[in-house]
Amino acid sequence: MKNLKVSILIANYNNQYYLEECIKSIKSQTYKNIEVIFHDDFSSDESLNKASKFKNLKIIKNKKRSKFGSFNQMNAYQRAFNKSTGEIIFFLDSDDFFKKNKVKDTVNVFLKNNKISAIFDLPIIKYEKKMKFAKNKKKLLDNYWPYIPPQSCISIRRKYFKKIMNKVNFNLFPDIWMDFRIALYLKYISKNFFILNKNLTFYRQSPKMVSSNFKFLSISWLKRRMQAHNYVKYFYLKNKINYKKNLDYFITAFINLFI
Repeated sequence: MKNLKVSILIANYNNQYYLEECIKSIKSQTYKNIEVIFHDDFSSDESLNKASKFKNLKIIKNKKRSKFGSFNQMNAYQRAFNKSTGEIIFFLDSDDFFKKNKVKDTVNVFLKNNKISAIFDLPIIKYEKKMKFAKNKKKLLDNYWPYIPPQSCISIRRKYFKKIMNKVNFNLFPDIWMDFRIALYLKYISKNFFILNKNLTFYRQSPKMVSSNFKFLSISWLKRRMQAHNYVKYFYLKNKINYKKNLDYFITAFINLFI
């Protein structure tokens, strides 16, 4: 295997209790040519003290953050990327962690296929008392986006991340996170959306996580889904793609009239 340099970018905000598991999962990777960039987004807990105990971490201390987690996350990864030097970029939210063979298996796919610009692996969803191995789901309703694994499942070639971020990192649609934005760009602009059918990332779910606020068919979930449709419309028009409202849009819009 060609020894490509890998950069793992960690975005952290007040996740002191999960940092050890997160960082140790990187240190134990079977692939070794790795640099780690740790971005702390003005945490008020002991995150920085815990991170500083680990060797060979480049630490970025942000002193200002907005009220929108999605924008903070994008900016955190952008700053970390600017300090990185790897040919392949991995993203890791600090409450998640990797299987020990994740980097090796993913880099191997990049090496075998030069046409792949980015990879989403599948998550192992870690609840407080159980785990679930996610599958590459097929959509029941026709909408504009495919099944999108979470942020920590993304790896991307360096030159493509820089290009994509120039197109998707803008402060509109605060409930639309970076994973959705990147996936949409890959599907419709670069036409290079690829899911590796391996569960390589532990994705933590608990009542304390932001994602728990968007339970399926809840009011917040329906409002976010409407915002996703509006983001798609904005994205299509901005990139001169023919846009037509579909069945999913009309159902979501109708329900949102009453909430």
